[in-house]
Amino acid sequence: MSTAQAPELRQAPSPATGQSTLAGTGTLLRFMLRRDRWRMSLWVAGIGLMAFYFANAIQVIAENETELAQLAGMFTDPVGRLMTGPAFGMDAPTFERFFSAGYVLFLYILIGLMSIFTVVRHTRAEEQTGRAELVRANVVGRHAPLSAVLLLVGGANLVVGALVFAGAAAADYDVQGSALVAAAGIAVGLFFSGVAAVTVQLSETSRGASAMAGGLLGLSYLIRMGGDMAEQGGSALSWFSPLGWSQQAAPYVEDRWWPVIPLVAGTALLTALGYWLSTKRDVEASLMPTRLGRGSAKRSLGTPLGMAARVLRNNLRGWGIALVLCGLMFGSYAQALVDAADDLPEEFAQIFSGDSMMLGYLAYMGLFMAIFVAAAGVSALQQLRGEEARGRVEVGLSVPMSRSTWLGAHLTVLLVGLVLILLLVGVAMGGGAAAVLEDDGGRYFGELVLASLHQAPAVLAVVGVVVALFGWLPRAAGTVGWVIIGYAAVMTNFGQLLELPELFYELNAFGHLAQYPVQDIAWTPVLILTGIGIAGILLGFLGFNRREINRV
Repeated sequence: MSTAQAPELRQAPSPATGQSTLAGTGTLLRFMLRRDRWRMSLWVAGIGLMAFYFANAIQVIAENETELAQLAGMFTDPVGRLMTGPAFGMDAPTFERFFSAGYVLFLYILIGLMSIFTVVRHTRAEEQTGRAELVRANVVGRHAPLSAVLLLVGGANLVVGALVFAGAAAADYDVQGSALVAAAGIAVGLFFSGVAAVTVQLSETSRGASAMAGGLLGLSYLIRMGGDMAEQGGSALSWFSPLGWSQQAAPYVEDRWWPVIPLVAGTALLTALGYWLSTKRDVEASLMPTRLGRGSAKRSLGTPLGMAARVLRNNLRGWGIALVLCGLMFGSYAQALVDAADDLPEEFAQIFSGDSMMLGYLAYMGLFMAIFVAAAGVSALQQLRGEEARGRVEVGLSVPMSRSTWLGAHLTVLLVGLVLILLLVGVAMGGGAAAVLEDDGGRYFGELVLASLHQAPAVLAVVGVVVALFGWLPRAAGTVGWVIIGYAAVMTNFGQLLELPELFYELNAFGHLAQYPVQDIAWTPVLILTGIGIAGILLGFLGFNRREINRV
């Protein structure tokens, strides 16, 4: 933190003065608002606009509730509940119920991610860089940083909730149900800010704290998937998920406010636990002990590839384990799809392409998982930016090693890792499908592995765009990368249902490849996407060799 940016704080008094543990909270809150004025504004505005779009676009999908009833089967069958929730009110669908059943869950996930990333950014990341120790050398109480960021996140969640309510109100939805949708979203955001308040005490790194909190969010989604797939309205398993609690409020159907209470109570308990744990450790330390390193470094650390593998391995390993487990789970639901195939609505053909619903489902799962593999690539490239911001790149380049060698080594490790994750995800999906399918499930194994690897050009294209920005506009690289991922996820899941102009589909990097194994592989998009990826990487090399290191 530069001197010009630092808030004006006086010299710290002695402990005998009885300094408050919250001293300086207001000053730190103003400073956090100053730092995050653009980042937070984009989060809040993006979620608000998405809520407004979803609430109003439904009336474009179906002109009346008769047409809407024909689409409601998308959310009532087991596969639909698996992806979107318990499908309350879909036996008598209205536009507002369709909005709540099919789209609100994804708003809640984004709100949870916003809360996690913000808390980690202003607590553990500040300690990791040494800035927190400088700030706390002044008149700043022990609990001031955590209190300030929780106030920031709480305010952001309130604004998001107001925008969600306004978006639903603009669509002329019921006021009480819209208020419940907004309140549940606020409660989800506050709950996961409490989760992050705990994980930042446990992990020594911001990446580890984000991974633990994000992992709990992902686990909540997986538990909800199993619980909601079991029966319409959710099963007992759904109540073991914080996301499940928010959906059990059943807006526009039963309008139950009491399921929000566990989220509020959990927020209070987790926040209190975060405060208490913060008193049990030193600044920059963690409660989970860091594993002792080797007595002597491996010989591979003396090589660019070895050092790059050391830097990126934990990130890629974490993503890989999570995605392989998800792939195994998705593959294991194949038999459930076969059993429900006769009852699935025709509208699923817009998502699960092809005459064979089974092959369409497997092709869709391969595409869906590839988007997350690309997200792993964006995350790893953000890690490279972090290495640069902390000065480690400059230290590495102080030895006889060119910039191209440094960047090339990291990209080699990254691309090999992403291809390996695609391969393992395909193996996991194929293995899960082969294990549960009663009718010669083994024949799908090879097709699923190839379907997963077939998405590699799209992943490479995303990596290429982010690398190009890393070389020329490093501050924008991560943001643009996540926008590409988010846009691809929305268009892949909902694009065919929203009847948008063709340009919107063309902008989806994952929408050009053939849906193998339903369709034969088309080599033209493979070559084009590969070319985009290679061109982006070459541009990134050129920019990285021309710009200053540690540019902010």
